[in-house]
Amino acid sequence: MSYFDNADKELKVDSMFKRSQGKKKLSTINYKERVFVLTPKQLQYYEGTPQKRGKMKGTVDLIKVKVVEAVDDNAFDKQYCFQVVYQEYTLYIIANNEEQQSEWIYAIQEECRKNKTLLSYYHPGAFIGNQWTCCHNTDKQAMGCQKTFVNTVSNSQVFLDKPLPPLPPTPLENEGLNVVALYSFQGIESGDLSFSKGDEFTILISEGEHWCLARDRNGQKGYIPVNYVREKGGLDTECWYFGDIMRHVAEDKLIKEQKEGTFLVRNSSKDGLMTLSLLHAGVVKHYHIKQDENKFYKISPRHCFPTIPELIEYHKLNSGGLVTRLRQPPSSDTNPPTVGLGHGKWEIDRSEINLGHEIGNGQFGRVCKGWWRGTTEVAVKMMKPNSMSEDDFIEEAKVMQHFHHPNLVQLYGVCSQTPIYIITEFVPNGCLLTFLRKQRSQKLSVLCEIVFHVASAMAYLESKNFIHRDLAARNCLVGMNLVVKVCDFGLSRFVIDDEYTASEGTKFPIKWAAPEVIMYNRFSSKSDIWAYGILMWEVFSGGMSPYASYGNPQVVSYIMSGKRLKKPESCRSGIYTIMKDCWLECPDHRPSFGIVIRRLKSLLGEDYADAFD
Repeated sequence: MSYFDNADKELKVDSMFKRSQGKKKLSTINYKERVFVLTPKQLQYYEGTPQKRGKMKGTVDLIKVKVVEAVDDNAFDKQYCFQVVYQEYTLYIIANNEEQQSEWIYAIQEECRKNKTLLSYYHPGAFIGNQWTCCHNTDKQAMGCQKTFVNTVSNSQVFLDKPLPPLPPTPLENEGLNVVALYSFQGIESGDLSFSKGDEFTILISEGEHWCLARDRNGQKGYIPVNYVREKGGLDTECWYFGDIMRHVAEDKLIKEQKEGTFLVRNSSKDGLMTLSLLHAGVVKHYHIKQDENKFYKISPRHCFPTIPELIEYHKLNSGGLVTRLRQPPSSDTNPPTVGLGHGKWEIDRSEINLGHEIGNGQFGRVCKGWWRGTTEVAVKMMKPNSMSEDDFIEEAKVMQHFHHPNLVQLYGVCSQTPIYIITEFVPNGCLLTFLRKQRSQKLSVLCEIVFHVASAMAYLESKNFIHRDLAARNCLVGMNLVVKVCDFGLSRFVIDDEYTASEGTKFPIKWAAPEVIMYNRFSSKSDIWAYGILMWEVFSGGMSPYASYGNPQVVSYIMSGKRLKKPESCRSGIYTIMKDCWLECPDHRPSFGIVIRRLKSLLGEDYADAFD
C-alpha cells in the first residue's frame, strides 16, 4: 500500500453547529448546522445530513491547524463548544453533547500531533467586546493564557517546527574552571570583557552554552563568548591543533604558508588516532600519532612521551625520524562568529549598520555586505516590504539566534523596523551553487567534504527539532578554507513569494520537495533529508539543475511514479546509494542526518583515500 492511499479516508462524520467566523467585517454572527467530516488531510463541512450531504461549504487543511481545544461554556452562552485555530482564523464548532465534543477534540488532535505550527498556549474564551473573555486581555494577538494539548505530549510523539522555548539559564559544571583564549575579542556592548589571544580567565557564571561571566588575571569581570576559550591545559588551546579538518584542507593550509617545517596536528578519520601534517620541500607529509602499551604517544618507536604537547616540543628540536623538525604552525584563520554581536545583543539599531555593495538578490530580498559599528563585517538581508509575516519571524528568530554550529551561518540579530534587516555572519566566497558551476573540476575529496559539512549542519538542526524547509545548494555559502555553511534555515515559512508557492499558499520549491510535502504540505526532518539528497546530486553533478528539462507538473508526475534522478557521471556508486536512500517514498524509511554522517565517514574512509586518511 502506498504511503498516500489513506489520504481521503473518512475518519469521523457527525452533524454539529458551526459559528460564523466573521471573515467579513459587516457579516452577522450566526450558527448553522453542518455535517462535519474528518479525513487525515482535512476537516470538511457540508450542508445537509450525514445520510444525504449537500454542497461542501468549507474546509480546513489539518497541516495548518495551530490549536484544537475546548471553549469555555460562558464564551458564547453555548455549551459543548470547541475551537480549531488555523492560519489567522478560528473555527468554533458546537457539539451536541459533552461526549461528542470530547471525541471530536481528541480525533482532530490525533491527526495534528505532528504539525509544525502547533501553539503551546491558547485562549479558552473568545475575543468579544474588544477583550478576551478568559483573561480580559485587550490585545487580540496576545499569547494564550492556558496550556494546549501539546504540553501533555512527549517529545517522542511531537516533532515541532520550532524548538521548545529555552530553559532558564542554569549553572554548569564548568563554573570555577580556568580557561585560555584561543582568539582575541573586542567587547563593544556594555558588560562585555575584551581580551587578547592567550589571556587566561576563571569562569564565574555560565549562562547557557554561548556566553559566560568571567574574571581575568587582573581581576576585571565581564561577559566572554564561550567558543573563544578552552579549558587550560586542553589540547584545544594549542595553536598547532586544528581539530576536525580534512587531509586536503590541511595540505592547502600548509602549502599556502610556503615555509619549511610548518606543521599542524589534526584528528584522524580513524578513531583514536591523530595525524601530524608537516611541510617539507613544498610537499606535505602525514604521520599518525599512536600510543604504545603504556599509553605514551609516539611517531617513531624510539621517541615516546606521556602527552602530545611534549611530543611536539621534542620534535621542534629534533626531527627524530621526521623529514624535518617542526618549526611553526600555520597562521590563524579569522575569528569565529559569536552568538550575537555582544552578550544579550539582539535588536540592532539600523544606524549602527553601514551598507556596502550588493552581494545577492533572491526570493527573500536583497543582500548587501555591511559593517556593524564600522568594525564587524556582516551580511545584511533586506526583506522586501510586505513580503513576510514579520511578527512571526521575529519571535522565531529569537530562538534561531541561539543556534551555533561551524557549518551554519550565524544569525546575529535583526533591525525590526519595516522593512526588516536580518544581520548575519558574512561568508566571503558566496553561494555554493555558483561555486560548483564555476569550478566543475573540483576533486572528489572537496565534493565529499561539501556534503559532509552540510550533513553536519543539518544533523545539528535535527537535534534541535528544527526543520530547514528549503535546503538546496543555492541556500549554502562557501567560507574560508572551503568551509560550507547552511543559511536561510526556516526562513521560507515567513516569506510571501509567488515563485515559492506550489499550492494552497504553501511555499516550497517543487524540485527539492519530498512527496509528502507536495501532496500534503507535511514538513519534517525527513523531508529535509529528501532535499539533502537533491543537494548531493547538485554537488556531484557540478551544480546542474535537477530535472532540468521538466516543469513542476512533470516533476511531480515523475516522482510520484517512483522515478528518481539518475546518477551523476562523476559520482561513485556508494555516494549515489546514499542519495537514493534519501529519496525513499515513505519518510520513516529514510535515514536520519546522523546516520548519513556515519555512512559518509565509513564510505569515504574505505573508498576514498584522498578524502580521509
